[in-house]
Amino acid sequence: MNEPEQQDLVFYRSGGGRVKVPAAVLSVMQSYAQHDPVATEAGGVMMGRYIASSNDVVIDVVTEPMPGDRRTRYSFYRDKRRHQAAMDAAWEASGHTCTYLGEWHTHPEERPTPSEIDIKGWNRRLCQDQFDEELFFLIIGTHEPRMWAAKSATTTWEPLKIKK
Repeated sequence: MNEPEQQDLVFYRSGGGRVKVPAAVLSVMQSYAQHDPVATEAGGVMMGRYIASSNDVVIDVVTEPMPGDRRTRYSFYRDKRRHQAAMDAAWEASGHTCTYLGEWHTHPEERPTPSEIDIKGWNRRLCQDQFDEELFFLIIGTHEPRMWAAKSATTTWEPLKIKK
């Protein structure tokens, strides 16, 4: 029996607009979901594009865990140099349209919520990273993914909703 084909995932922003995660990109991240009791967290950065004349965003590519990342059951720290090199390559290959949108990682829980460490790290990203409008943070749980967004110079995190 064939498994059902995975579909694109669309999160809705409260101010209007959507964040689309194509099925192929979602599949990459979900391949690291922590279903095994000893599986370690995984993560990377999300890159994509803003859709002209709309408030929509598409996540076109994500980095996967790389050598130099630190992974434990309950934490993930990415090697900045290697992930930055991947972002630089995607930027060049896209003719400067594939831009940094945020980060993703896994949690060993069904319906993930950001930890205190996540929030501190996300707030640091808001202060230190270069980005256009908002940063998006996606956590892949064992049963569902969840996403949050925030603008620069703020520490107010908006949970984005999936309409079913």
